[in-house]
Amino acid sequence: MLRTLKLSEHPSTATHNIHVSGQVVTVLRFDQEVDPTKTKLLGWEGRFEPLLVGSKKVVIEPLRNLGRDEGVPLLVTLVDGTEIPFLVRPPWDKQDLGWTPFTDHQVNVFKDPDSYNAVLSSLNDALQRESELRDENERLKREEQSIDHAYATLLFKGDVKKTPFRRQAVYRPKNDDMAMVVEIFSGPRKAAVLVHLTNTGDTAPWTFEGAYVTRDFTSNTEKPFALRMDQTELAPGQSGKIAVVVDESAFDHEGKLVDLSLLIFRGDGLLQVAVTMDHTLIRQ
Repeated sequence: MLRTLKLSEHPSTATHNIHVSGQVVTVLRFDQEVDPTKTKLLGWEGRFEPLLVGSKKVVIEPLRNLGRDEGVPLLVTLVDGTEIPFLVRPPWDKQDLGWTPFTDHQVNVFKDPDSYNAVLSSLNDALQRESELRDENERLKREEQSIDHAYATLLFKGDVKKTPFRRQAVYRPKNDDMAMVVEIFSGPRKAAVLVHLTNTGDTAPWTFEGAYVTRDFTSNTEKPFALRMDQTELAPGQSGKIAVVVDESAFDHEGKLVDLSLLIFRGDGLLQVAVTMDHTLIRQ
């Protein structure tokens, strides 16, 4: 995510959060030159690549995802002596974010909030957010009219009898910190999967990174699907469900139906569960 950060007249009185993800580069761009000799990321060894500082930029690259409660102090000093403190944190701090968690890809930092570039950057941010909201509203409208999303909602609610699906298989994948039950359904020109998750760990919350349907585990063969879930984070002891419906058209490859795979990743980037969706699940 690209965003603008305007400092107050007394920037040393506030510490701003920078949200990073493992092996993802985050760039801080300032309106003045940065002093590399006085710009430091404390306790970076083993968690970050060495800090890159040059011209008006500071580049941060974590080696892994930070823990939920981790915060690494970063002090950036401009050539005029201004010291700007930051706290480098993971993207899951909902209290600070106020809405959907995100990763900072570039943060434009302005010492003078009334400068032309600062105002222009803020305007671009506002236009970007407006565009994203417009796209999200369009997506929600399409989902409201989508039969696949309606079926996914019914499966999620446990109303299987109200759908055309038949349960074909049930199994329990093994995992140390997650109890899982996977139900696979066949349907007329469609297939579906319902995944039940219970966080059996002692301390760490489980977070949802994303779900993908692919033909051969590569991004260039990703297929469209409908998804419904109740929450993207499960505290220890909490349970949740993920319902996925895939149309026959996604199974089509050069005029033949092929097998697909549903991949669900957790917040640290590791694969939580993989489900084979055999093309025979499609009933004509």
